[in-house]
Amino acid sequence: MSKAKFWLQSVVFIVCFLFIVYGQKNIGYAGLALQVVGLVGLLGLLWRYNKNYQ
Repeated sequence: MSKAKFWLQSVVFIVCFLFIVYGQKNIGYAGLALQVVGLVGLLGLLWRYNKNYQ
């Protein structure tokens, strides 16, 4: 894996994780939407990682 791809995936992971944490602090649909976006991002990263090993 190239360094650029590694850093890009690291930044996406951190941003998605922060979406989940920030969404948990906000009560309501906006917070829920942030959590869902963060979860979809993390699942996308996991899918991308596992795709190489199929």
